[in-house]
Amino acid sequence: MSMFYIHQAICISPQDTFSGSVPALLHDAVDNKLTVIEPTYAGVSPGILRRFGKAARIGIGAAMPLIQAGITPDGLIIGTANGGMEESIRFLKQIVEYNEDMLAPGSFVQSTANATASQLGMVTKNNSYNITHVHKAHAFENAVIDTAMMLNEHPGNTYLLGGVDEIGTYNYNIEFGAGWYKKENISATQLYTSGTPGSIAGEGAAMFLVNDQKEKCIAALGGLAVVHSNDPEQVKERMKVLLETNLPAGEKIDLFITGENGDNRYAEFFSACESLLDDSITVVRYKHMCGEYPTASAFAAWLACYLLSEQTIPVHMIKKKGLTGPLKNILIYNFYQGIQHSFMLISL
Repeated sequence: MSMFYIHQAICISPQDTFSGSVPALLHDAVDNKLTVIEPTYAGVSPGILRRFGKAARIGIGAAMPLIQAGITPDGLIIGTANGGMEESIRFLKQIVEYNEDMLAPGSFVQSTANATASQLGMVTKNNSYNITHVHKAHAFENAVIDTAMMLNEHPGNTYLLGGVDEIGTYNYNIEFGAGWYKKENISATQLYTSGTPGSIAGEGAAMFLVNDQKEKCIAALGGLAVVHSNDPEQVKERMKVLLETNLPAGEKIDLFITGENGDNRYAEFFSACESLLDDSITVVRYKHMCGEYPTASAFAAWLACYLLSEQTIPVHMIKKKGLTGPLKNILIYNFYQGIQHSFMLISL
C-alpha cells in the first residue's frame, strides 16, 4: 500500500522548472553555486515579498500556485535544514552594529527555520496543522513521514508537503571550509567527471499536494527509508530491503535516480547501490541541475513526478541507459556529506 498519493507538484530551482519541465539546455553554475531562477510570485504582494528571506520567498512562491488552485490544505508540512539561517545571522549582526538598540524586527521574525511554513500560513490565512522538520539532509524525509502519519490518523485530508533550502553566505563559508564544496571552479556539466573532492552548492523549493486518494493522482509515494551510516554495505542492504518490502510481486524499478554530487571521495556508495540493479534499469543523475543542498531529495521527488508524467528522460541526466520502455517505478537515492542517505520509491 502506498504511503500517499501526489496530485500536484511545483518546483523552483536553478533550472526553468517552475514552468513544469526539465530543460534540454541547462543554466550553469556561477562560482560553483547553482542559484534558483525566481518567478514573478503572482498572488503575493511586493510589500510582503520584501519582508521575506530568500528561503521563505521561494518556498511560498512554489506553494502559492497549488493553494490558489482552490484547494485549502489541512496542514502545511515543510522540511528544511538551513531555512531562516541567513536572516538569523543578519539579526545577530544588527545586535552588534546597533549596540542592541532600535533593531529592525524583520530579520528577527524571519530568523527561524519555520519561517516558510508560518509565513505561508499567514499569507493564506490557513490555521491548520503547521510544522517544520529540521533534520539536515533528512528534513524532507521526516516531513514525508509526518505527512503519512497524519493521513493515517486523518483519512481524506489533503496536505501541502515541501522541502526548501537556500545558499546562505554563512552556511556556504562554513561548508566550504569543511571541504564540502570544490576549490576549483567547474561547469555543472563537468560535475561528474571532475575527479576532485567536494560538490557545487545548490538551493531550491519543491512543493506537493498529497492525500490518500488514488483517483487523478500523478504519482504515488510507495516507500521511504532513511539511513545514517558511513558503511556502503549497510546502505546497500537498506535499499534491498526497501525494494523487497514495497515493490509489488513480479515488479522491479525501471529507473534509478542517484544523488551523485561529484565528490570523488564517496563513489563507493553509488557503486554499492547500483550493484543491485540489472542492465535493464536506467540510471540517471540530477545534482548537476540543482546543486548539492540538504533537501535536494525534494527536487528529486518533483523530478520523478515529471518523468512519470512525460515518460521521457533528458539526455543530460543519463548515466547508464537500460531498456527502453514505459516508466512505472522510480527509486530515488539521495546522499549527503557521506553519512546521510535516503531512498524513496515513487510510482504510477
